[in-house]
Amino acid sequence: MQQRILILHTGGTIGMEASTDGYRPAQNFSALLAEKLHGYTLPVYDLVQLDTLIDSADLCPNDWSRIALSLTQQWHNYNGFIVLHGTDTMAYTASALSFILQEIDKPVILTGSQIPLNTVRTDALNNLLNSLFLAVNSALKEVCICFDGRLLRGNRSTKVNSASLDAFDSPNLLWLGEAGVNIQLNNRILLPAGLPNFRALTFDSQAVAMLTLFPGIQANMVEQIFNMEGLKGIILRNYGVGNVPSHNSALMQVIEEAVKRGIVVVNVSQCLAGGVFQDTYASGSVLSKIGVTSGSDMTAEAAFTKLHYLFACDEQVDVIRSKIPMSLRGECR
Repeated sequence: MQQRILILHTGGTIGMEASTDGYRPAQNFSALLAEKLHGYTLPVYDLVQLDTLIDSADLCPNDWSRIALSLTQQWHNYNGFIVLHGTDTMAYTASALSFILQEIDKPVILTGSQIPLNTVRTDALNNLLNSLFLAVNSALKEVCICFDGRLLRGNRSTKVNSASLDAFDSPNLLWLGEAGVNIQLNNRILLPAGLPNFRALTFDSQAVAMLTLFPGIQANMVEQIFNMEGLKGIILRNYGVGNVPSHNSALMQVIEEAVKRGIVVVNVSQCLAGGVFQDTYASGSVLSKIGVTSGSDMTAEAAFTKLHYLFACDEQVDVIRSKIPMSLRGECR
């Protein structure tokens, strides 16, 4: 049976064209894509796009549900899926989809470009071609990012360069594969196939916030964030292996009081690689004592979307705290 791929265009640089006001969505992207792919021997694909395209900088949590629904409605009609997405928040969407779609039995590959498809020197064509061939690879059963020849686990990925074509990496996990002269997969670390169990979820943009610590941070600044209406959880991007200014007693009190009120506070590292080892130093172990949850070696994007997902599933606070450091879809060690 002939393999078929669904390409879902959600927006982003890949589908834009130059105008006097800067880049804007290209007219008739379907025809442009067909023109650029003409002449190649490729898997059969269909292109659909969201009714309203998303500039990835404008992405909101409920857009993850829109994208997931567009995929799940067609799940049994295709062998694999490609999501065209803007690069700014691609790692967030890849992470979110890995949780929303849960255990899947087909590849979902996010890609895009740093340069629009209709522009000279575009990186879009190679990213698309690599994604098309990977999307029919029966060994892949997870959400990935394919970019500049790298195949990365979606919930381990982060954008590392705003001006280079190798814009994404997964600092805490080996690449799942590489598209060089040949396409090679790192089969040892691929996730196994699961039984799809799709569930419609509604996300609350107010539920989760993220705060990066900085030298001289004041307790009253943090208190205002913790007291925001509708807040249920916060990702704290702390120093090194998860350290905080533990001698700032006012700050520690604000965090502790928030935890006691039922706010889920997750500790992730500001470092690109490594992760949180919360009890290594006294300046980190204080967080364990006041009830802060370790985010292990998750990216900030994975921690943020995982917390959103668990709240959307209406899990109890204690259950959420126990699941944060637990690997659900290969997002942490």
